[in-house]
Amino acid sequence: MKVRSTVLVLAVLVLLGGSFGYVLHARQRDGGHRLVAAEATFTLDQPGLYYRDTATGRIARGPGGAPDGPSCARFYAAGDRALCLRALPGVPARTQAVVYDRRFTELQTVTVPGIPNRARVSPSGQVLSWTTFAVGDSYASSGFSTRTSILDLRTGYLVKSVEEIPLTVDGARYHAADVNYWGVNFAADENRFYATVSTAGRTHLVEGDLKAWSARTLRENVECPSLSPDGTRIAFKKRVSDDPAAPWRLYVLDLADLREHPVAETHSVDDQAAWLDDTTLGYALPAREGKGTDLWSVPADGSGAPLLLAPGASSPVTVRAPAPR
Repeated sequence: MKVRSTVLVLAVLVLLGGSFGYVLHARQRDGGHRLVAAEATFTLDQPGLYYRDTATGRIARGPGGAPDGPSCARFYAAGDRALCLRALPGVPARTQAVVYDRRFTELQTVTVPGIPNRARVSPSGQVLSWTTFAVGDSYASSGFSTRTSILDLRTGYLVKSVEEIPLTVDGARYHAADVNYWGVNFAADENRFYATVSTAGRTHLVEGDLKAWSARTLRENVECPSLSPDGTRIAFKKRVSDDPAAPWRLYVLDLADLREHPVAETHSVDDQAAWLDDTTLGYALPAREGKGTDLWSVPADGSGAPLLLAPGASSPVTVRAPAPR
């Protein structure tokens, strides 16, 4: 954790840098695409597990694959699109969100304030979301704030801050200055989405509607939700302790009856778990040896035991085969 003085300096710099705003770069060349590829041989055409190699910061196909993809701090992919978050050098802290196609041709970039934190892509790849930290570097820190954006590639519309969405808490319209959202992810209809909202010292699972531009809370103490491929369950991290070294436990929530159960992983998981398939979760934990994180999996139904998938890895995602054309 950063020393307090460093955090305060960063906070001031970020606030002063608010005038930088959001910069949207739509590259219109050669048919609307910017022809910049990470590696001609590295694509999303081969189905399987993709992840960030923590030693190089580049994306790998694995387990055990060479990190030949682009350099990212956070990564996710679905449909025909991939989303890469990069920390830009200098102060105030800024993040570049880069949208790629399946061959890692760069299609669009958006530059936003803050430190890369969460990235998600809708099932078809047409709607993307990312979260940055505006202050601080851990959910365990006090006084952090987040900025969450949604980009709809179908219309080109960028929601700069989800915090502007009308929010209903416990059935009543809610207004507060401390509302923060993070961990947005999308249902198959690409209209409904789930996220965490934090306010007044509490966190909630929210269900949002893009067309209606509204959100409502469903349940308290849910962070970093991840919707199952069949749309029936939410994997999330639940605060179970006041111990700052181990505050969370990985849980799964059934959306039909809002019943929850812990999975077999007993370590504190500070990550937005990914559904590797209909029954398995992938997530990062601090590395057993050295720095960085290791990639683990565990059954979503609470059975079994954690399995080490890839040492020195993070940002897991299972990429499906391309849709027939």
